[in-house]
Formats: sequence, C-alpha cells, structure tokens
Amino acid sequence: MGLLAYGFGNATYKLTTESIKTLPSEINQDILTPLVEEVFDNDVSFKEAIRENLGEKDALTFESNLITAAIQINPTLILVGILGFVASFAISIGPVMWVLFSELFPIKIKGAAISFVGFLNSLVSYLVQQFFPWQLDTMGSSTTFLLYGLFAAVGFFFVMAVVPETKNKSLEELEEILIKK
Repeated sequence: MGLLAYGFGNATYKLTTESIKTLPSEINQDILTPLVEEVFDNDVSFKEAIRENLGEKDALTFESNLITAAIQINPTLILVGILGFVASFAISIGPVMWVLFSELFPIKIKGAAISFVGFLNSLVSYLVQQFFPWQLDTMGSSTTFLLYGLFAAVGFFFVMAVVPETKNKSLEELEEILIKK
C-alpha cells in the first residue's frame, strides 16, 4: 500500500496536443484546449479540471480515457505494489485468520464466534467495496492507498501485541492462556 501511495503520489497528469488526438472522437477537443500542457500534481485536481471543462456527464463518461491520455506514472512500481499486496495478503492474514479463529475462541462458543467474525469480515469487505470508488474520487489514489496502508500497519502492530502464538499448543492450552488475559 505504501508503494501504491508513493507511486500515485509521484504521478502527474498532463494533456498534450498529441495525447488529445488519441481520445475518442465524441470528446469535443476544443473544450480541452485550456488544459493542454497544464501539469496537475494529483488525480483529484485533474478530475476537477476535466469536470469544469467538459461538464459532469461527459467527464464521467470519458474519465478513464482522459486519465490514460494524461497520466505520467511509473507503471512497474504500481504493478509491484499491487502484486506485493496480493501476495502478502495471500500468505498472511487472508487464510491464516480462519485457522487462528478456530484456535483462539473457546470451544463452547467457537461455532457462533467464527460465524460472527465471518459476518464482520464480509461486512467490512462490503463497506470497502462501496466506499473505495468514492475515496478514489474524493481523496485521490495516493491518499486512499496511504489510508489503507496505515490501517494495515495498525493491524500488524495489533496482531504482534495482542494475538498469542498458537504454534505447538493444544486448544485447551490456548483457552487457558486466553482466559488469563
């Protein structure tokens, strides 16, 4: 997430006369003339300028075309950031949390507790999916990924500080350890 925040934070957006020629013919290129050769430091200010010049409807319709034509970014850094996030999640909290929950909850409430945690997991995933597009549009890509990176860092330190080691311990031993806390 930090790499993504850094990569998008260093991106610039600039329409050139050449890049405008690559846009769909439905876009009135004369309206974009005030934006030619103007450099925008972030995606939010670029999108605002597009909306001011094209209007809300056309800006939303052609937003991806305009961003693709204007963005100057290190795509390798973004790719490494995305793949790094997916790989890190796939070998850590993604699958491990289900095993951990089966070990951490007392035997008496294990079924209900895991179901409840599964519900919370699904709820949080739903909320992220609902608000992520709004976050990108309002806060920008860099700030959005920085925010998620900070949540991940807080989660990492929480797990390190609070979650007990379960390796080579029976469920009964784990229950005893957790009841002491």
